[in-house]
Amino acid sequence: MGRKTPLYQRHVDLGARTVDFGGWDMPVNYGSQIEEHHRVRREAGVFDVSHMTVVDIEGEGAREFLRNLLANDIDKLKGPGRALYGCMLNEQGGVIDDLITYWREEGRYRMVVNAATRERDLAWIREQADGHAVEVVEQADTAMLAVQGPEARERVAGLLPEGDREAALALKPFQCGDFGDLFIARTGYTGEDGFEMVLPADQAERWWDGLMEADVAPIGLGARDTLRLEAGLNLYGQDMDEDITPLECGLGWTVAFEPEARDFVGRAALERQREAGVATSFVGLVLEGRGVLRAGQVVKSSAGEGKLTSGSYSPTLERSIGLARIPRDAGEQVEVAIRKREVPARVVKPPFVRKGKPNIDL
Repeated sequence: MGRKTPLYQRHVDLGARTVDFGGWDMPVNYGSQIEEHHRVRREAGVFDVSHMTVVDIEGEGAREFLRNLLANDIDKLKGPGRALYGCMLNEQGGVIDDLITYWREEGRYRMVVNAATRERDLAWIREQADGHAVEVVEQADTAMLAVQGPEARERVAGLLPEGDREAALALKPFQCGDFGDLFIARTGYTGEDGFEMVLPADQAERWWDGLMEADVAPIGLGARDTLRLEAGLNLYGQDMDEDITPLECGLGWTVAFEPEARDFVGRAALERQREAGVATSFVGLVLEGRGVLRAGQVVKSSAGEGKLTSGSYSPTLERSIGLARIPRDAGEQVEVAIRKREVPARVVKPPFVRKGKPNIDL
């Protein structure tokens, strides 16, 4: 038996099929995974992501600490109420975790780290915090809900006190705010608009029930994976890990090499790699024959072999798609080894889907 979120019984009552995910018993679906996927693309769905770890970084040295800890530069945030996506690296430039950092107010920041990397992340953050005037606080008694889809924000706003509705709806992408005990950010992991919300654990069931009454569909981790893949978003442990740098997994845009005077963990290794050149490209693939793309499959090209890091059937595109690391000179046509067959695939630039519509030529 794994750990359980405050909403575990709600998932059981809804007939969810649960799986072990990073040591947690989590819902993978409540019925049809494809229908859940479409509900998020077309209306609104809610994910219980309470297994993720909320970490607050507080103190007069918080900003300077984060400028050293993260490869992206927290100084890009020009005021409180804003969020920054980026990577936390080891000294070799490998990705310890990818995460969003939220600036709540002066000297107060919030990070949300992946469930599977919780213990390692916390240990690393605390080790790096030594010598800085900061306090690292894990918020263990919280729940987290991600409400995603074109109608998500309106449905959440309808459950807020009247005085908070307008302010919540006014949040722009990658902005955040505190609404009493509720922390709301206009962020997500699906390619759709919506809110991610952190709230006290003892309020989780009330919020979940309210969302169900507002016709927000419960969505499992299965659809979360196909949604993020269509959006071209990386999955930690597959598309990147401690042996893969941001330059090798399509996240070079999150590394702030300027200003040159800012040092951050892993900077020297990334600068060496950038100067030498990266031998691979991180690309999207669309299968042009029969089969399903899966992580680990070999990708063959005239320039050599690569590997699928993520792959699945795309409910929106009605074909198989994937992310892959392949030789830089592989070209636009490759073949994927699927059950002793070599199936043609086309190289594309993610995202595959944007705002619920195909973003590539079909």
